[in-house]
Amino acid sequence: MTDLTPSQEARERALLEHLEEDPDINQATLADKLGVAVGTVNWHIKRLIKKGYLKAKPGQRRKLRYIITPEGLALRAKLTIDYVENQMRLYRQTRGDVKAFLAEVEQAGYTQVRVKGNSEIADVCRLTCLEQGVEVVEDGDVPILKIEGYRVRLQLEEPA
Repeated sequence: MTDLTPSQEARERALLEHLEEDPDINQATLADKLGVAVGTVNWHIKRLIKKGYLKAKPGQRRKLRYIITPEGLALRAKLTIDYVENQMRLYRQTRGDVKAFLAEVEQAGYTQVRVKGNSEIADVCRLTCLEQGVEVVEDGDVPILKIEGYRVRLQLEEPA
């Protein structure tokens, strides 16, 4: 699946999961569930059909029924495994980065930090702090672990 971006792979994985749950689902509903345009769903479905991962058969009332082929089930499994491996890699990288930042924090004489951001990455930061014995506080003149997308940055001093 090297011809797709990571977000397109995630979209195809989710699309295949939804089609496996409900083969009679329509493209508009799929688009709503995936948070994309109907045309995007249509593009993915056509692509999956062309590659042999999906079949479209006539359903009731001019609707299509989508059948995942054995190759499509294998693709969904591969995409799921790739997703889990990427998430674990991100988790390990985040923990390693935060541990290194916490060593800097302790070396600078602090025992507390603030975490700026609300995401799974922020949760990993908080758990790593707890594990390392560094208290996470809501405010105060302490270093900040700042979450920017999937990255964590250490801010030792408040910018002026």
